[in-house]
Amino acid sequence: MQSLFKDKPPGSICLMRLSAVGDVCNAVPLVRALQRHWPAARITWVIGKLEASLVGDIPGIEFIIFNKADGWRAFRRLRQVLAGRKFDLLLHIQAALRASIATLVIPARVRLGFDSNQARDFQRLFVNARIPDLHHPHVLDGFMGFATQLGIDDQSLRWDLPLPPDAVAFSRQHLGDQDRALVISPCSSQRARNWRNWEAKNYAAISRHVIEQHDMKVILTGGPTQLEAQYGKEIESLVPQTVTNLIGKTTLKQLLAILARATVLVCPDSGPAHMATSVGLPVVGLYATSNPQRTGPYMSREWVVNRYPDACHQFLGKDPAELRWGKRVRDPRAMNLISVSDVTNKLDMLLASEQQSTGVSA
Repeated sequence: MQSLFKDKPPGSICLMRLSAVGDVCNAVPLVRALQRHWPAARITWVIGKLEASLVGDIPGIEFIIFNKADGWRAFRRLRQVLAGRKFDLLLHIQAALRASIATLVIPARVRLGFDSNQARDFQRLFVNARIPDLHHPHVLDGFMGFATQLGIDDQSLRWDLPLPPDAVAFSRQHLGDQDRALVISPCSSQRARNWRNWEAKNYAAISRHVIEQHDMKVILTGGPTQLEAQYGKEIESLVPQTVTNLIGKTTLKQLLAILARATVLVCPDSGPAHMATSVGLPVVGLYATSNPQRTGPYMSREWVVNRYPDACHQFLGKDPAELRWGKRVRDPRAMNLISVSDVTNKLDMLLASEQQSTGVSA
């Protein structure tokens, strides 16, 4: 594969990654590596509508929105937009059938997909080249496997996501320069049989802990769903001190700006964990139904509360090493394996290390 572009770099590259927010964040370092290695290449990213609202202003990238909610109309629109074009290279970094079908209207000389271990939904039928096999990679490392296959040596992790002035101004309304804040994003995306949420009363307990023990502000964030609104109200009702509830009140850019000014984020396996990583914010991730070694916040895995092995033993009767990489524990009781003390202990250690590194006393 390296020899294909050794003498003549690709003039045009198309990236296929529609969703989700966290995966798109994990894909940005690959895009940045492509820009550094082949600065003259024209890069096009076929991406979901929501995800484009977060990364769609990265300079030097053409974004084509594929709105999954439009059904077959989205495929027709993509075909119309790309009519008459042909790419030197397609990076098919979403092993999902919908994305693979969409690539059928993307003409490309080289169609590079995942290795056999990561490919799903018959992706092998839609590509003509693969990255080398990777052993149990994190999602981000799986993406960077494409860079390795293309002979890109500089794989330094850079995001540099633009923050619009209005988003920065919004964040300053809620976080001053001297404020230390815990951001809680309590809910993951709502999917069938995908139980990743911790109980609201537990988030309330850690809110009280950081307010009383660390004199920190607490900010709640989340989307506009009824479940998230209920979480916010319940947490507020159980915390006697003031909590800033921004659930359903932020765009993704505003949330990114909040995370860029915060001290730490607590959340389950969800997009905000990877958004926080992109701005250098440490994350205490709550993992029991999914493996944080694969989907955890890349730069904060030491701070993750990892009850995934316990959940595998208790609900699947197996050790994680016996299971397919990425296997989820689909049991609503799994997240109850995470205790409040698990989380407060991680927070205390993280905040102590932060104070030690900055020389700030508690």
